[in-house]
Amino acid sequence: MKMKLKHIAITLAAISIFLAVYQDHHLFKPPSIPGSHDLLHASEIIQLTGAFGPESIGFDPKGDGPYTGVADGRVLKWEGDGRGWTDFAVTTSERKECGRAFAPEMEHICGRPLGLRFDKKTGDLYIADAYFGLQVVGPNGGLATPVVTEVEGQRLLFTNDLDIDEVEDVIYFTDTSTGFFRRQFMASLLSGDNTGRLMKYDKSSKEVTVLLRGLAFANGVAMSKDRSFLLIAETTTGKMIRYWLKGPNAGKSDIFAELPGYPDNVRRNPEGEFWVALHAKKGPLANWITSNSWVGKTLLKLPLTFKQLHKLIVLEQHATAIKLSEEGEVLEVLEDCGGKSLKFISEVEEHNGKLWVGSVMMPFIGIYNLS
Repeated sequence: MKMKLKHIAITLAAISIFLAVYQDHHLFKPPSIPGSHDLLHASEIIQLTGAFGPESIGFDPKGDGPYTGVADGRVLKWEGDGRGWTDFAVTTSERKECGRAFAPEMEHICGRPLGLRFDKKTGDLYIADAYFGLQVVGPNGGLATPVVTEVEGQRLLFTNDLDIDEVEDVIYFTDTSTGFFRRQFMASLLSGDNTGRLMKYDKSSKEVTVLLRGLAFANGVAMSKDRSFLLIAETTTGKMIRYWLKGPNAGKSDIFAELPGYPDNVRRNPEGEFWVALHAKKGPLANWITSNSWVGKTLLKLPLTFKQLHKLIVLEQHATAIKLSEEGEVLEVLEDCGGKSLKFISEVEEHNGKLWVGSVMMPFIGIYNLS
């Protein structure tokens, strides 16, 4: 007990000194990225009436959409300015108490669709629901059907993202943690939890194989254009992990890129490059907290609200999208440095010369015209 109190006192003292010394210093602000272009503030905004948190974005094989999953458990479809957003799918039939746009305490009942991917051959939409696992719904929408709800005898607690190999007929997907639910994501990040996994689901055999373990907040996943490797975002460390599917390194992983923030979803564009959405950039304080799990664990024991904890590791509102080459080089950085239009982004989907930008913490989608 005395040792716990000592850790809490040390942590509070360290943070207090840091805030007192650096509150007006550039070290307390999100770092600038060389070559960045502060252009995302020019994005068009499409509001989500009565909905919140469009985490992932997808277009069907006909090019219609976008489709997005929101905080109350629905998947919505954009039908244009005339009709706006319409209900497309849900991941559970138990929706009597799911009328509020944002109610984290109801996520385990209402569902929380995160990553979305269409099977271009069938038109089916595959959904990574944080609480109900990997699901699928037909081209006409409706109630989604469970595909994978448990792995190795344990229920999936925090299914996050997926990508589809339509040649091999397999689905690669991530779960962020085996110990925390999605609504506990701050605890997962601050505690140094590294129980995230990358998995493969074979549609033919219906078997699930764990490909990679020990990931610190496994998040977005995307397959390379030549299908030789997967990229996985490791949010806590800011690393993009490459898992080799083919070649002499098949079955092995390495660090593809290290980014100056918290990577969320990653999406491949038609040229084979990768857009990575950063939830936020990391300042020195955030780096110190997330690099020392004892600090994060101590903070979790304090009477701090979610907003207060978020402020410690995020600092200021902004949006950052990074485009990586197939070799992991930074090709382009687009930002809304002041958070004027976009902030806390979760996905960047390139489609028909535009970037469609989602955010798990905002009630709208942004559209940035690349031309």
